[in-house]
Amino acid sequence: MHSELYDLIFKQRVKRLQKIRNGETDIVALRAYYKDNPVDFICDWGMTFDPRNAEIGLPATIPFLLFERQKEFVVWTLERWRGREDGLAEKSRDMGVSWLCVAIAVWMWTFYEGTVIGFGSRKEEYVDKIGDPKSLFWKVRKFIELLPREFRPKGWDSKKHAPHMRIINPENGASIVGEAGDNIGRGNRTSIYFKDESAFYERPEAIDASLSQTSNCKIDVSTPNGNGNPFYRKRHSGKVPVFTFHWTQDPRKDEAWYLKQKDQLDPVIVAQEIDIDYNASTSDAFIDGGMVEDAQRIGPADVDPVGMWRLGVDAGHFGDDESVLHFRRGRLNLPQLTLRKLDGVQLAGRVEEECDEMGGLKKVEAIIIELDGPGVSCFDQLRQGPYAKIVIGVHTGARLSNGKDYNRRANIWRQARDYLKEPPVSLPRCAEFKSQLSSMRYKYKDGFLLMQNKREYKKAYGCSPDRADAFVLTFAGGQAATKKDPLNKRKTGGTSWMGG
Repeated sequence: MHSELYDLIFKQRVKRLQKIRNGETDIVALRAYYKDNPVDFICDWGMTFDPRNAEIGLPATIPFLLFERQKEFVVWTLERWRGREDGLAEKSRDMGVSWLCVAIAVWMWTFYEGTVIGFGSRKEEYVDKIGDPKSLFWKVRKFIELLPREFRPKGWDSKKHAPHMRIINPENGASIVGEAGDNIGRGNRTSIYFKDESAFYERPEAIDASLSQTSNCKIDVSTPNGNGNPFYRKRHSGKVPVFTFHWTQDPRKDEAWYLKQKDQLDPVIVAQEIDIDYNASTSDAFIDGGMVEDAQRIGPADVDPVGMWRLGVDAGHFGDDESVLHFRRGRLNLPQLTLRKLDGVQLAGRVEEECDEMGGLKKVEAIIIELDGPGVSCFDQLRQGPYAKIVIGVHTGARLSNGKDYNRRANIWRQARDYLKEPPVSLPRCAEFKSQLSSMRYKYKDGFLLMQNKREYKKAYGCSPDRADAFVLTFAGGQAATKKDPLNKRKTGGTSWMGG
């Protein structure tokens, strides 16, 4: 069936090309039409390459026939470009998205004078490696070479105009450029920039900062890589248009194909690269993302707020970190208050104001602050005010001897997970809070639970887990009126979650 279809398409293209070369079709008018209709240009003349066809008796180089979801992506991408805004495309594996981005780039390079289309990936070999079909620029060169000469630039010479990581249109000055790793965004300005598999970048926030100065339209394209990284946060921020390529939207795939993938692949790979499941694709997260989502779907009116309020305070530095206040009363958790650029005195004043709003000492039983960091000055200030007797300072790095947890941090995270295991619990509906809470990693050291610390988390995900830590702090300090956590008498310094 496929072979017959390809034969038909090739015959149609030959007839169409003969009309152009016989003068029956006005090439100038046709080029003007294709300038505004990229889907038709790709379907009429585009070619793609799939070496897996050879094993079933089909040609490896075949017409690029877009299915409906692919056509929708072309239109969606151009809307982002013309609207000078960013976008994000999450995808299942093997949806032809790389070839699709290449086709869009070549169309723009062909018809729009002076445009610069950027491609970036985490490794240079994924961007451009001569002779390697998996590299993006191999695909770009192939797509251009397989176009009829009427749609290639005048004077085109692949050896001259397609050097490493750069493809130049000698007729209109447009170019396609490539970058890799930390160099992404450090080159020239671009009209549009495709960020290939951007969920897997080592320093994604630095790359975003660089690109923000060089392009008005950045398109993140990736399969998921857990739920703590900037790609996940961007996907769920509500600030960036999102396009989803799910395998069920690909007419080439059916339930039999999916079952075969499940049978052959590791469950984490299936979740990450096929199901677009951000939760399951994090295999070593301490708290399951699905459990957090369940709690976020439960409204405040659906739980019984037993007891008094406990306030967890995670103080941030004067940088990108946030100071976060989290109020919890039994099974009820209120939306968090996030603050920036407050010193200890200012933060303490804000804490007192919020406690006053919650009913003061009659309603608030504990204010719990982490002391392993910038929270010390806030703690000292609060110890001099009206809430002095309910302020608890917690050294999360303190060793414990309960037979289960390596330190206090592990203990409060264990309590938080146990709490979520007993629904109903109502959590604030915040994507960043969920991201941090369900991406915290763990291991065991000498048989004891050891949680990833702030420094390691920030290195891995580009931000501090302030929101998650404010929540888990509400489980610290068994006694409300105490100057310091009574379990911190054997405090040890600077233990890394990785065993340092």
